[in-house]
Amino acid sequence: MDEETIWIGNDHGGYELKQLIVARLGERGLAVRDVGADSEEISRYPYYAAEVATAVSTGRARRGILICSTGIGMSIMANKFRGVRAGVCTSVHMGKMTRAHNDSNVLCLGGRITPAEEALQIVDAWVDTAYGGGRHDISLGLIAEAEKALCNPGGWKESGPRE
Repeated sequence: MDEETIWIGNDHGGYELKQLIVARLGERGLAVRDVGADSEEISRYPYYAAEVATAVSTGRARRGILICSTGIGMSIMANKFRGVRAGVCTSVHMGKMTRAHNDSNVLCLGGRITPAEEALQIVDAWVDTAYGGGRHDISLGLIAEAEKALCNPGGWKESGPRE
Protein backbone atom coordinates (compact mmCIF):
# COMPACT_ATOMS: atom_id res chain seq x y z
CA MET A 1 0.00 0.00 0.00
CA ASP A 2 1.26 3.44 -0.96
CA GLU A 3 1.90 5.63 2.10
CA GLU A 4 0.10 8.48 0.31
CA THR A 5 -3.14 6.49 0.43
CA ILE A 6 -5.50 7.88 3.05
CA TRP A 7 -6.80 5.11 5.29
CA ILE A 8 -10.39 5.54 6.43
CA GLY A 9 -12.20 3.71 9.20
CA ASN A 10 -15.64 4.02 10.73
CA ASP A 11 -18.14 2.30 12.94
CA HIS A 12 -21.89 2.21 12.37
CA GLY A 13 -22.28 5.88 13.36
CA GLY A 14 -19.88 6.98 10.65
CA TYR A 15 -20.94 4.72 7.79
CA GLU A 16 -23.07 7.22 5.86
CA LEU A 17 -20.53 10.06 6.14
CA LYS A 18 -17.70 7.71 5.17
CA GLN A 19 -19.42 6.99 1.86
CA LEU A 20 -19.50 10.71 1.07
CA ILE A 21 -15.88 11.27 2.12
CA VAL A 22 -14.59 8.34 0.07
CA ALA A 23 -16.40 9.75 -2.97
CA ARG A 24 -15.01 13.26 -2.31
CA LEU A 25 -11.44 12.01 -1.95
CA GLY A 26 -11.84 9.99 -5.15
CA GLU A 27 -13.10 13.08 -7.01
CA ARG A 28 -9.93 14.83 -5.85
CA GLY A 29 -7.80 12.00 -7.24
CA LEU A 30 -6.71 10.78 -3.81
CA ALA A 31 -6.33 7.07 -3.10
CA VAL A 32 -8.31 5.65 -0.18
CA ARG A 33 -8.07 2.38 1.70
CA ASP A 34 -11.40 1.70 3.38
CA VAL A 35 -10.99 -0.48 6.48
CA GLY A 36 -14.23 0.59 8.15
CA ALA A 37 -17.60 -0.97 8.83
CA ASP A 38 -19.57 -1.64 5.68
CA SER A 39 -23.04 -0.99 7.10
CA GLU A 40 -24.96 0.73 9.88
CA GLU A 41 -25.04 -2.51 11.89
CA ILE A 42 -23.70 -1.96 15.41
CA SER A 43 -19.90 -2.25 15.51
CA ARG A 44 -17.16 -1.24 17.94
CA TYR A 45 -15.10 1.80 17.02
CA PRO A 46 -11.88 0.80 18.88
CA TYR A 47 -11.17 -1.92 16.31
CA TYR A 48 -11.43 0.45 13.36
CA ALA A 49 -9.50 3.20 15.13
CA ALA A 50 -6.74 0.70 15.92
CA GLU A 51 -6.51 -0.45 12.32
CA VAL A 52 -6.05 3.06 10.95
CA ALA A 53 -3.84 4.22 13.85
CA THR A 54 -1.59 1.17 13.47
CA ALA A 55 -1.14 1.93 9.77
CA VAL A 56 -0.15 5.52 10.59
CA SER A 57 1.99 4.57 13.60
CA THR A 58 3.96 1.97 11.64
CA GLY A 59 4.44 4.16 8.57
CA ARG A 60 2.22 2.12 6.23
CA ALA A 61 0.04 5.23 5.93
CA ARG A 62 0.85 8.90 6.27
CA ARG A 63 -2.73 9.96 7.05
CA GLY A 64 -6.04 8.52 8.15
CA ILE A 65 -9.63 9.56 8.72
CA LEU A 66 -11.84 8.06 11.42
CA ILE A 67 -15.58 8.54 11.79
CA CYS A 68 -17.91 7.49 14.58
CA SER A 69 -21.04 9.23 15.90
CA THR A 70 -19.08 12.13 17.45
CA GLY A 71 -15.44 11.48 16.52
CA ILE A 72 -14.52 11.53 20.20
CA GLY A 73 -14.20 7.79 20.81
CA MET A 74 -12.16 7.34 17.65
CA SER A 75 -9.77 10.11 18.69
CA ILE A 76 -9.33 8.70 22.18
CA MET A 77 -8.40 5.28 20.80
CA ALA A 78 -6.23 6.55 17.93
CA ASN A 79 -4.19 8.79 20.22
CA LYS A 80 -3.06 5.73 22.20
CA PHE A 81 -0.74 4.83 19.32
CA ARG A 82 2.79 6.19 19.13
CA GLY A 83 3.21 8.86 16.48
CA VAL A 84 -0.51 9.37 15.93
CA ARG A 85 -1.85 12.89 16.30
CA ALA A 86 -5.61 12.51 15.94
CA GLY A 87 -7.81 15.57 16.16
CA VAL A 88 -11.57 15.80 16.39
CA CYS A 89 -12.74 18.60 14.13
CA THR A 90 -16.18 20.16 13.99
CA SER A 91 -15.34 23.20 11.87
CA VAL A 92 -13.23 24.08 8.85
CA HIS A 93 -11.05 26.27 11.08
CA MET A 94 -10.32 23.29 13.34
CA GLY A 95 -9.48 21.19 10.27
CA LYS A 96 -6.91 23.77 9.20
CA MET A 97 -5.45 24.36 12.66
CA THR A 98 -5.02 20.69 13.54
CA ARG A 99 -2.81 20.38 10.46
CA ALA A 100 -1.04 23.76 10.63
CA HIS A 101 -0.22 23.67 14.34
CA ASN A 102 -0.30 19.99 15.33
CA ASP A 103 0.71 18.22 12.11
CA SER A 104 -2.35 16.04 12.61
CA ASN A 105 -2.09 12.76 10.76
CA VAL A 106 -5.54 11.43 11.68
CA LEU A 107 -8.74 13.41 11.27
CA CYS A 108 -11.69 12.36 13.44
CA LEU A 109 -15.22 13.35 12.52
CA GLY A 110 -18.69 12.89 13.97
CA GLY A 111 -21.05 11.28 11.49
CA ARG A 112 -24.06 12.21 13.58
CA ILE A 113 -23.08 15.71 14.73
CA THR A 114 -21.48 17.45 11.74
CA PRO A 115 -23.60 18.22 8.68
CA ALA A 116 -22.32 16.35 5.62
CA GLU A 117 -21.35 19.40 3.56
CA GLU A 118 -19.45 20.90 6.47
CA ALA A 119 -17.68 17.58 7.09
CA LEU A 120 -16.59 17.50 3.45
CA GLN A 121 -15.26 21.05 3.75
CA ILE A 122 -13.35 20.01 6.90
CA VAL A 123 -11.81 17.09 5.00
CA ASP A 124 -10.79 19.41 2.16
CA ALA A 125 -9.21 21.89 4.60
CA TRP A 126 -7.37 19.10 6.45
CA VAL A 127 -6.05 17.57 3.24
CA ASP A 128 -4.99 20.93 1.76
CA THR A 129 -3.35 22.52 4.81
CA ALA A 130 0.37 22.03 5.36
CA TYR A 131 2.05 21.81 8.74
CA GLY A 132 3.46 25.21 9.69
CA GLY A 133 6.52 23.98 11.60
CA GLY A 134 8.51 26.64 13.41
CA ARG A 135 7.50 27.17 17.02
CA HIS A 136 5.10 24.22 16.78
CA ASP A 137 8.04 21.83 16.40
CA ILE A 138 8.86 22.36 20.08
CA SER A 139 5.48 21.05 21.21
CA LEU A 140 5.56 18.12 18.80
CA GLY A 141 9.03 17.25 20.11
CA LEU A 142 7.66 17.18 23.65
CA ILE A 143 4.81 14.92 22.55
CA ALA A 144 7.30 12.55 20.89
CA GLU A 145 9.38 12.48 24.09
CA ALA A 146 6.31 11.64 26.15
CA GLU A 147 5.31 8.89 23.73
CA LYS A 148 8.70 7.21 24.12
CA ALA A 149 8.19 7.08 27.87
CA LEU A 150 4.48 6.31 27.95
CA CYS A 151 3.42 4.33 24.87
CA ASN A 152 3.96 0.63 24.30
CA PRO A 153 5.59 0.23 20.88
CA GLY A 154 4.21 -3.31 20.58
CA GLY A 155 0.72 -2.19 19.65
CA TRP A 156 -2.61 -3.74 20.58
CA LYS A 157 -3.95 -7.16 19.77
CA GLU A 158 -7.69 -7.39 19.17
CA SER A 159 -9.51 -9.73 21.52
CA GLY A 160 -13.10 -9.82 20.38
CA PRO A 161 -15.64 -9.43 17.62
CA ARG A 162 -16.20 -6.05 15.96
CA GLU A 163 -19.93 -5.99 16.63
